Amino acid sequence: MLIDGLTVTVTRKPIKNMYLRIKPPNGEVVISAPRRTSDATIIEFVRGRRAWIDRNRQRMRQAREHSDTPAPSENADEQTPNTTFVWTDAARNRAAANINAQLPELLRKWQPIIGRAPTRITLRVMTTRWGSCTPKTGRIRLNLQLGLMSPQLLEYVLVHEMTHLWERGHGPGFQRRMSTYLPNWKQLRRELNRCVVL
Repeated sequence: MLIDGLTVTVTRKPIKNMYLRIKPPNGEVVISAPRRTSDATIIEFVRGRRAWIDRNRQRMRQAREHSDTPAPSENADEQTPNTTFVWTDAARNRAAANINAQLPELLRKWQPIIGRAPTRITLRVMTTRWGSCTPKTGRIRLNLQLGLMSPQLLEYVLVHEMTHLWERGHGPGFQRRMSTYLPNWKQLRRELNRCVVL
């Protein structure tokens, strides 16, 4: 679609919410929309976020020019983070060092509170999520980008994934545990989801 001079790639999927992504390296604007979403709704969605789109496409251009410096951003929705940054070895090393420096103290703090411990934590670049957990094996994976962000966001994601060692989904049981462990977890989730997966 061409919306006010901006080319937008639209993919309709069996999903409930509309998502906006800006893809490197050229700042391609991509919309994932529920199958029955009208063109008019998509146009309104893009127009309402045009300032965000322009700002982040500019940041992407700057990130290409200064590839060791991540281009911070905010998410257009509160569901799925998006991609705006090309990783370098220096950025990977810096992020991993930051996370590894924080993990021992975080685990000492949260293992007694949550009552379960991960068997292994691995760091990796993830393009669609901040972390993941396999309850059966006890393995947790954390998005490497968390090492470039506020420590409280790393803590939130770690607690979130450790809670999955008890609760597989995000239903009432999971939410009760999160509210007990980390009463401000919803605020932290909103803050995290304003960020962008690199």
